[in-house]
Amino acid sequence: MPTSERIVLLIFLLVVAGIYFLEAVLLIRFAVAKLRHKSKANILLMKPALVLHLLALIGIGCLLYGFFVEPNRIEVTNSPIQTDKLKATTLRIVHISDLHCDKKARNEQRTVELINQLGADIIVFTGDAMNTASALPLFKSTMKNLKASLRKFAVRGNFEVNLWRNLDLYSETGFELLDGKMVAVSKNGETIHVSGLSCDNPAGLKDVLSPVAKGDFSVFLYHFSDLVESMEGLGVDLYLSGHTHGGQVALPFYGAIITLSKFGKKYESGMYAVGDTTLYVNRGIGLEPRPAPQVRFGARPEIAVFDISPAKEGE
Repeated sequence: MPTSERIVLLIFLLVVAGIYFLEAVLLIRFAVAKLRHKSKANILLMKPALVLHLLALIGIGCLLYGFFVEPNRIEVTNSPIQTDKLKATTLRIVHISDLHCDKKARNEQRTVELINQLGADIIVFTGDAMNTASALPLFKSTMKNLKASLRKFAVRGNFEVNLWRNLDLYSETGFELLDGKMVAVSKNGETIHVSGLSCDNPAGLKDVLSPVAKGDFSVFLYHFSDLVESMEGLGVDLYLSGHTHGGQVALPFYGAIITLSKFGKKYESGMYAVGDTTLYVNRGIGLEPRPAPQVRFGARPEIAVFDISPAKEGE
């Protein structure tokens, strides 16, 4: 975790702890005064106390919302991309990331339902499949049930690399695992290239992209956004990643508290133009495993949709 994120997290925790410590002190003082029959009945109604009560109630409300509501509110985001590398064909790419399946199902069925309504040509998954090996049947059934008219691709995230390298994650799911591989996908006689790397193989970047013809639209899959500033001259049009969860907890006007990204908050979630490459950082579907807080706040689970279409004349 970058030092800046450690500092922000510490400040946030100290502020929250301070609010509830002062609230506890206030309630204890009131209770003691009542027991001793001292005249402090109005201590809880003083203006500073009312502000403290309000902050404490807001905190409790946010916690309840973050635990019970937002983790289940999947958002479908639509990002049209125009390119002069296509002449007459539109391709729809649906991007998911960070399923983090547990033994008990959470968003998996709803994810399948939403994606299968979208009419995807290509579905891509940018890693972090499961939190526990016991979730393998759930993960595989989820991936198998996702429908794409052309192809389905995946790359390994840090959980697969560190924990599940020896597990068969993708057989019979229809997903093709990309690690140092580029695949040409055609629709109506026009072609785009999809390439990907396992997150422990950044050195393979130039080799995997070298077969892409200069005039062809290129999509690159990698769990981290870490390689985006190394894309110059490699012809990548769309770089799809995940990992950050949008912070999983994002504060109003500030955004993600923690991203666990090499770049910190620079590419915390959403779309960024980096040179000639469009980077998209998906907030993911699931939750980091315990002891991480099982909450989302200001960072809804996400299914990202990209309609790649020919550029209009004059644009």
